[in-house]
Amino acid sequence: MLKPFDSVLIANRGEIAVRIIGAAHDAGLRAVAVYADSDADAPHVKLADEAYALHGTNAAETYLDAQKILDVALASETQAVHPGYGFLSENPHFAQSVIDAGLVWIGPHPDTIRVLGDKVTAREIAAKVGAPLVPGTSAPIGDVSEIEKFADEYGMPIAIKAAHGGGGRGLRVVHDADLIAEAFAAATRESVAAFGRGECFVERYLDKPRHVEAQVIADSHGTVVVVGTRDCTLQRRHQKLVEEAPAPFLTAEQETSIRDAARAICQESGYLGVGTVEFLVGSDGTVSFLEVNTRLQVEHPVTEETTGIDLVLEQFRIARGEPLSISRDPEAIGHAFEFRINCEDPTRSFVPSPGTIVEWTLPQGPGIRVDSGVEAGTIVGGQFDSMLAKLIVSGPNRATALARSRRALAEMRVEGLPTVLPFHRAVTRSSEFTAENTEFGVHTTWIESDGSGLLETAPERSEVSVSDQSSTGEPHTVPILIGGRVHHVNLPGLAGLGTHAETIRAQAAEISSTLEPAKHNGDDVTAPMQGTVTKLLVAEGQEVAAGDLIAVVEAMKMENPVRAHKDGRIDGISVVQGDTRAGGELICHIRSQGA
Repeated sequence: MLKPFDSVLIANRGEIAVRIIGAAHDAGLRAVAVYADSDADAPHVKLADEAYALHGTNAAETYLDAQKILDVALASETQAVHPGYGFLSENPHFAQSVIDAGLVWIGPHPDTIRVLGDKVTAREIAAKVGAPLVPGTSAPIGDVSEIEKFADEYGMPIAIKAAHGGGGRGLRVVHDADLIAEAFAAATRESVAAFGRGECFVERYLDKPRHVEAQVIADSHGTVVVVGTRDCTLQRRHQKLVEEAPAPFLTAEQETSIRDAARAICQESGYLGVGTVEFLVGSDGTVSFLEVNTRLQVEHPVTEETTGIDLVLEQFRIARGEPLSISRDPEAIGHAFEFRINCEDPTRSFVPSPGTIVEWTLPQGPGIRVDSGVEAGTIVGGQFDSMLAKLIVSGPNRATALARSRRALAEMRVEGLPTVLPFHRAVTRSSEFTAENTEFGVHTTWIESDGSGLLETAPERSEVSVSDQSSTGEPHTVPILIGGRVHHVNLPGLAGLGTHAETIRAQAAEISSTLEPAKHNGDDVTAPMQGTVTKLLVAEGQEVAAGDLIAVVEAMKMENPVRAHKDGRIDGISVVQGDTRAGGELICHIRSQGA
C-alpha cells in the first residue's frame, strides 16, 4: 500500500546518488547515503544528511548486498528506498524485501520488474499489444544448436541477449555463424556475473540500427504519459556514450509507432513509475521493440532539459500515490545532448583506465548542466562503472545545442587519467553525426566500424600521464613507478621551474612511453588493462590459432576478450581465474611451432 514518507535511502553511488540527493532535498526529504570503503569521501557521501558504511570493497560486498542496504534503511529509520540505476534497481527480490520491511519502494511493483525484466515475457507483452517486432525465440534457448537453427531460418546477423540483462550486459551480436558458440558462452557468462542468471534468447538483428527510446511515467490513477523520445545510438560495446532528445530524423509514422507501442506496453503490464521502452530502427526504416528498463535511465537529463519535468520528483509523487504533475504527453522544447564522461581511453578501443583525478574543470554558461559523482582528488578504482559524470548541453534547436556542446567539451578539463572527452570533441564535428551537410549516418556499431578512425586525425589524445605545459602555467602531472605500477602525481610548482621543468618533463615523458601497457611482444600475451581474469580458456601445451580466445579480463563492469595474436602453443601461464593484473602484465606465452 502506498504511503507518505519524509526520508529516502539512496541505494547507489556516484553521479546518480548525487542527483537523487538533490531532488530529495528539493522535496524536503531527509537523504540517507550508503558507501563502499573506497567511496568514503565521495561527493554523494558529503551531500547526504546521513551516510552509512557498507564495509566492503567491491559491488558484491556493498551496493549489491541487499541485506546490508536493508539493514541500514531500518537502522536509520528511513522510510523509502530509491535504487537509482544499475546494481539492485531492477532486482524484484530486493524490491519485494523493501516492501516486506514496511518501507516504500520507489519503483515499479516487483511483479512488473520481474515480467518486463525478462526479455522473453516482455516480448510476449509487446506482441500482444501489437508493438513492432523482429523475429525472435519465444523462450530461453537451451543450447547452441537452437541458435544455429534460428540463424539458418532467419539469416545473420543475430543478437544473443541475456533474458534478465540490460545496459548492454549479456548481449552479443553475431555476424559469423562460426562464432555462435563463443558468443553464446560469453553472453551467458556475463549475464551470470552481472545478474545472477544466465538464460538467453535470440532474435534477428537489424542492419546498422539506430537505438531510439521512449520515456514513460505512469501513476496509480491510470495516467500513462510518454514524456519524450531519445536517440542513444552512439555506443561502444553496446553501452551508450552520447544521447540526445528528442530523437531526431524520425518519420512521423516511426515516432507514432514508438510512442503508441511504449504506452500500450506500459498499460498492458500495469506499469507504475518511471520507465523506458527501447526500440531499434533499422537502416531500412524498420522499427522493432527491444526491451523495457524498469528504472530511471542514465540519460534521463536530456528529457528533463527538453520538457522541464523533474523525473525524480515525479518518482517521489508516484511512490506517494499522488497523480503525475502532467496528464498528457508534453511537447519538446528545444534540443539536448548528454555526453557520458567515462575514464576510458578512446585511442585504445575505449579500454577502462582507473586512476586519480588531479584536475576537474567544468564548463560554464547557458544551457550547460553537469551531473557528477567525482571531484579533483577522487581516486577512481576499477571495481565500479567507468562513468565519472555526465555533461548535458541544451539549446533552442539541434544546431545550437551542437555548437554549445563543442564549446563546453573544449572547456572541460580532466587530468590524471584518460577520458572519452577527445572522442566527444571529435564526434561533435563528424558530419555523419551532426548531419549538417549529409544524412544522419551513425548506428549502434558505428564507433567500432565507420567511426573507428575518428581520432586518427584528431589533434589531441586522452588527458593522461604527462600534460603539456600551458601558457597559463597550470599544474602538471608526471608518472612515477611504485612497486611495478604507474602512479600519476600532480606537481603544482612545475611550471615555475624554468629550464629544470623541461628536463623533468622530458624524463617523465620517456618513463611514460616505456610504461605503456604492452602490445603483443613476440610470444607474450598480456592484460589489455588493469582488471580481473574472470575466465582462463587455455592450458599449458594447448595449440591455438590466431584469433582464439585466451582469457577474459573484466574491468569496470566490462568484459574484455584477450585473443591469440598468432598460431602456436600455450606456454608459461602466469595467472589463474580470479587473479588481478595490471595493464601490460603477462598472462601467458604463445610459442611458435618448432620453437
